Amino acid sequence: MPRSSKTRTRKSARPGGEKNSELKLRPEAPKGPIEVAGRQLKLSNLDKVLYPREGFTKGQVIEYYARIADVLLPHLRGRPLTLKRYPDGVDAEFFYEKMCPSHRPEWVSTTKIASTGGKRPFVQYCLVEDLPTLIWVANLASLELHTLLSREDDVSCPTTMVFDLDPGPGMNLIDCIAVARRFREMLHSLGLESCPKTSGGKGLHLYVPLNTRVTFDETKHLARAMAQMLEKEDPQRITSKMRKDHRHGRIFVDWSQNDDHKTTVCAYSLRARERPTVSTPVTWDELETAYRRKDSDRLVFTCDDVLKRVEKLGDIFEPVLKLKQKLPRPED
Repeated sequence: MPRSSKTRTRKSARPGGEKNSELKLRPEAPKGPIEVAGRQLKLSNLDKVLYPREGFTKGQVIEYYARIADVLLPHLRGRPLTLKRYPDGVDAEFFYEKMCPSHRPEWVSTTKIASTGGKRPFVQYCLVEDLPTLIWVANLASLELHTLLSREDDVSCPTTMVFDLDPGPGMNLIDCIAVARRFREMLHSLGLESCPKTSGGKGLHLYVPLNTRVTFDETKHLARAMAQMLEKEDPQRITSKMRKDHRHGRIFVDWSQNDDHKTTVCAYSLRARERPTVSTPVTWDELETAYRRKDSDRLVFTCDDVLKRVEKLGDIFEPVLKLKQKLPRPED
């Protein structure tokens, strides 16, 4: 897999302030460029509906990302980004784009990461370092923002270990919480704290902040061992196997996300569902309340909900960026 080639394009310091939460957009596209934090941006098709059920437009997508930028950008900076673009909305075809578009503005930062497969020797990823770049990406109808688990300055070192809890047919988010609770107990026994967030769909993501020297081999090995242990405890309700025919009536614990070439949807990213839901950081108390009441609707958040949460709570996912933890070694 890719190893960083240490070649990157880092643009000059950002002009102006970072905050632009009051960016307001008319339904029609401006006739000329607009200024965002000192950068000139040409926006297009702002009245195009990207979420047909809600009548939610591209202009509203851009406005959400502008308003959530203060808490979102720290989770994007320095992380190679894969775009997931929906040019004709969530009900139409989409495509992933790892190579940063060649028509990008000259001030968009990129990083080259060597590739062991494919036709190119490297992938030149976008880096979303500032608000103008975030708005530019949103204008490409990249509804979802998928990042590597490592930073571009050392792509061989994951900053987190991640579990993706995905309910199979007949299961739901409440069942995911039951599995997450067990994971939390296991992690506590290893001296590790964890931070949950919704997937923005039916599942749950569990992040284990590390921010210390570790390899993907180590995180993947531990994640797989823990997933298999839970599967052994409750094989009727949990599976660690990739095969889809094993998932009916079970929670699939995807430990394979802990790989240097795989991406995970970023916290505060929109999801391409019927409604503009968001992959939202939540507290363990919120999960416990939803579990006790068997009410998964409590954990479904649209972009408006998330903006209100952040105004009240701030970034409750901040420990993922700062908390330093070491994985247990075999001799520990």
